[in-house]
Amino acid sequence: MLKQLTTEAHLVLKRLHNLGETDLQWEHSKEAEHGDVSTAVALRLAKQLGNSPREIAQGIADVLSQSDLVEKCEVAGAGYVNIWVKPAVLVAALCEIEKECVPRKKHTAHPIIIDYSQPNIAKPLGIHHILSTVIGQTLGNLYEHNGNTVVRWNYMGDWGTQFGKLAIAFEKWGTKPARDCSIDEMLELYVRFHQEAEKDETLEDSARGSFKKLEEGDVELRKFWEDVVQVTKASLGDTYRRLNVHFDLDTGESYYEGKMMPIIEEGLQKSVFKKGEKEALIAEFPEYQNMPPAIVMKGDGATIYMTRDLAAMHDRIERFHPDSILYVVDVAQSLYFKQLFAIVDQLEWTLPRLEHVFFGRMRFADKSMSTRKGNILKLEHVLDEAVARASEIIAERGDSIQTDDPADLAEMMGIGSIAYGILSQNRKMDMVFDWDKMLSFEGNSAPYLQYSHARARSVLRKADAVGDMPVGVINTLTPNERQLLLTLLRYGNVLSDTLDEHLPHKLANYLYELCQCFNAFYNTDTIVQADEPARSLRLFLTRVTADVLRSGAALLTIRVPDRM
Repeated sequence: MLKQLTTEAHLVLKRLHNLGETDLQWEHSKEAEHGDVSTAVALRLAKQLGNSPREIAQGIADVLSQSDLVEKCEVAGAGYVNIWVKPAVLVAALCEIEKECVPRKKHTAHPIIIDYSQPNIAKPLGIHHILSTVIGQTLGNLYEHNGNTVVRWNYMGDWGTQFGKLAIAFEKWGTKPARDCSIDEMLELYVRFHQEAEKDETLEDSARGSFKKLEEGDVELRKFWEDVVQVTKASLGDTYRRLNVHFDLDTGESYYEGKMMPIIEEGLQKSVFKKGEKEALIAEFPEYQNMPPAIVMKGDGATIYMTRDLAAMHDRIERFHPDSILYVVDVAQSLYFKQLFAIVDQLEWTLPRLEHVFFGRMRFADKSMSTRKGNILKLEHVLDEAVARASEIIAERGDSIQTDDPADLAEMMGIGSIAYGILSQNRKMDMVFDWDKMLSFEGNSAPYLQYSHARARSVLRKADAVGDMPVGVINTLTPNERQLLLTLLRYGNVLSDTLDEHLPHKLANYLYELCQCFNAFYNTDTIVQADEPARSLRLFLTRVTADVLRSGAALLTIRVPDRM
């Protein structure tokens, strides 16, 4: 519809002002009195053409008023052109939106690599991991839906001094082999190491020495490390499944153990790396104002996270030839990624698009949830709590909630509320974890989205109808029909905007707005008992609403029920 309008508007501008292709942008009007769509193109062309904006706008409006697409066209304000589209055109355009609910065919040879979640081995997922995990998964879902090839990568912290610490802890206080321990028991030993290290400074040196032995190939430490990795991966799998999160690769830092020295040698040959304090290798960034040097290898020859990340990026580029590599990581690592990207630029590699998709910190409305020193607020426990609270809500509402499987609905609501509660907030800002808002049936929440979807499906069941497009011509629309139609027609643009800016909250907030529009329509316009052709139109609107809600929710990792 907008493409047709744009084409006709360009023809008008060519005819009236001898203009070729012009940057003609349409805005979806927020107020009914401002039309369905509007453009400010006259304001942008006024200086170029030497005419007043209103004069240019009036010329456009006069011609477009005669279009087969347009019901009414008016000039408003300083030079806006407001357009009301014919009902039949709007309804026909809705068929195109249905296509947006289906993933596009793969159209790219070069994949998008998304590095997210990044847990540390030997530790359970903490509540803070929910941010990277659901944001990264959502971006992967959006790219895949768009037809891109995606490599979802869980780059685990399965190497480094932490293993030296854990090895020393097992040696001093462990009571059984690592393979027989739970991840919680490993965490207890790791926490104890730090507690004891505050009293005995030699423990930190022992841990560094232990990790160096691991890097050098100590057989016993290698076996210990393998057992720890296996126990951890088995433990994390259940939590990821509950979150509807999956990965294509879980290759961690350890994979690059033997791939780092060629990078170091290349950096030395190109004079990108040089000796710093205590014989450490560093990279400097004179072309970047106020960017401090970055250490790429310790003075004793031990590797660090930066060393492994350089090797990982080189491997990803050589192996996958990606279009982009996205790192979904806390805003606190912004300097680190600026340094990483600057180093590979200095190394003069042929680079894909690199982006640090950062997110803010998490704050808790319930202060008792704040992490205490030595403890991790486990994500698994938070999910269990969310499901338990959802179960209580289902029980309290009694017969007003319809379900054959209360346990599955509680899981759907509880897990969905956590994911949606994060994704509906701007990732660039600090985010607030608030139980009441997340589990509300009224506000911008997963239960509200889930209930709205179930309501739409219920209408279709009562009507015993699929909700196909109406056969007859639709000449009139009620205000709520028109508003719902216009909101549905924005779905494709919302998906594009969300993906372009990597901002999942744009999709979440659109789904919330769609729920509001549908519920306003449901409460004012008779659907099942309406006369034709209104009945067919309203069932069609109901079905497309349900399809868009299901599609959008799935992209946000959220399941929606057909009955609730």
